[in-house]
Formats: sequence, structure tokens, C-alpha cells
Amino acid sequence: MTAGRALVAAAAWGGRDLRLLAQRENAVYAMQMADGTRAALRLHREGYQTEQAIRSELWWCGALAAAGVAVPTPWPSLAGDVLAGFDSGCFASVIAWADGAPMGAAGVPLAGSLPDRCANHRALGRLLAQMHSATDALTLPPGFQRHRWDQDGLLGDAPFWGRFWKHHALAADEAATLLRARDALRERLQSHLDAGGDFGLIHADVLRENVLVNDGSLTLIDFDDCGFGFRHYDLGTVMSQNLYEPQRDALCDALLDGYASLRPVDANMVAMFTLLRTLASVGWAEPRLAKGDPVHRSHINRALMYAAEVI
Repeated sequence: MTAGRALVAAAAWGGRDLRLLAQRENAVYAMQMADGTRAALRLHREGYQTEQAIRSELWWCGALAAAGVAVPTPWPSLAGDVLAGFDSGCFASVIAWADGAPMGAAGVPLAGSLPDRCANHRALGRLLAQMHSATDALTLPPGFQRHRWDQDGLLGDAPFWGRFWKHHALAADEAATLLRARDALRERLQSHLDAGGDFGLIHADVLRENVLVNDGSLTLIDFDDCGFGFRHYDLGTVMSQNLYEPQRDALCDALLDGYASLRPVDANMVAMFTLLRTLASVGWAEPRLAKGDPVHRSHINRALMYAAEVI
């Protein structure tokens, strides 16, 4: 069914020669355009984002690219629109092709020498700071709509990615640990805000898979979860995948060095937001993965391990 929809969607852009790249929240295809250039076709997951939210995401990416930030540019269809809708309720969009290979993969140790890994993290920190600074200079258009990664979106009664403390695989003592972490983090988030904590549009899913590396230059892709949130959350998301790296402190130092070259950063708050991301990932897995998927336990163990370290 998805492949058939992809062919119909590709026709709206005059695209051909589809090749499935990823099937996660969205189905993403490599596609050749009429002029021979490559692009990426996205079939957006039904019911996850509204039409206005997707249009807002695409507007932000276009504005960032125009400001010189290394993100893909939306590609208008033959009808001149950046988004196409279909009777099934599915939406499709196309973005310009970004060269490079993912910086890494979830659950797989980072490859390369330590200097190379640090260089990538330093460049990523700087790229995130560029993105945040460019965003602060923008005037959002009327009707701009994205969800909020704020206190309620992360730690409220109904977090955007689910009630992580209610995960089916949690033992009673594990659930109690996550609840204690939730309570402590709510207090620290409020203190962060009261102290003028940096809040605005964020990518919100800066995983290794969403950072393309091409001969030392980086491109940030997949803005599907972008929204209004704490800027340190983007840095914490990066570090959440580094918690089992033997040189994680060096990687963190490099990431924060890159960010601090353009914007202020608080290393203590990055640790808090790293924990927040591990908790959110527990909630994310619950409705998306089969009950027996080992990712449930790995996400829970990671959150428990880091909560014991930070709280």
C-alpha cells in the first residue's frame, strides 16, 4: 500500500525511480526528478502531524536553508505547493537531496578515531547553535503550528510521547525510580525557566541517524518532531545516544565547545535534558514497538542507569 501511494505522490512532483530509504514515523524514498537531480520523497505518518503542522515544519526548513543553515530545502510540486494531500488522508512532501552518510546508528558504537568523532560533535554543536540563532532572527508566519516540548509536553500528565512511568515492562521499583526522576526534573525545569532558560523552536530529534556527514560537513535532516522547546533538549538528545560510549565525556565536551562558540550553554542542564530524552524514549517505544521488542528494555535500562547518575 505504501509503495503504491509513493508512486502516486511522486507523480505530483514529476519524480521517478523510487527507492525506499527508511520506514519509521514517515516512509522516505530516494527519487529522481525530471531534470535528473535527486530528491527525497516523504509520506507522512497518518494522524501524527496535522496539515498545518507539516506546512509549518516545511516553512521553517526553507527559512533555515535560506539563512545558510545546513538543512534540506522543501521542493515545490508541479502545482507549486510544498505539500500534497491524498484521499487516504496521507500527506507527501519532497525535500532536496542531502549528500552524506549518517553519523551513526542507534545502539551501535560510533565508528572512527576519537579525534574524528570529536570533530563531528564539535561541528554538530556549532550547527545546532547556528540553527537556534537563525531561528531567533525569524518572524514566524501567521498560523505557524507545532507542538510544544515544554514542561507539560515532556513531564506533564500526558507527555507528547506518552506516560513513560506507565510503560508495560516496568517493574514497580523501576516505575518508582522514573517517577522520582520526573518529579525532580519538573522542579529543575521550572528553575531553568525562572533563570531565563533558552526556549524556542528546536529540532527535538537530533539523533545520529538524522545527521549526515559528508567530508567533514554536516547536514541536519528529519524535522518531523520539531516544535517549541528548550534549546538544551537538542544537545541532550545527541548525548542520549552517547551514554554507553567509553569516551562520552570527550564527545560531550566537543559538542558543547561547538555550541558555545556561538551561543551560551549550561553543561549541567545538558545532563538534565539528556535524562529527559531517555525518559521520553521510554514513552515513545510503548505504542510503536511490539511487546517483545528488546528496545523496550534497552530504553528502560538506559533511563534507569542515567537517572541513578544524575538525580
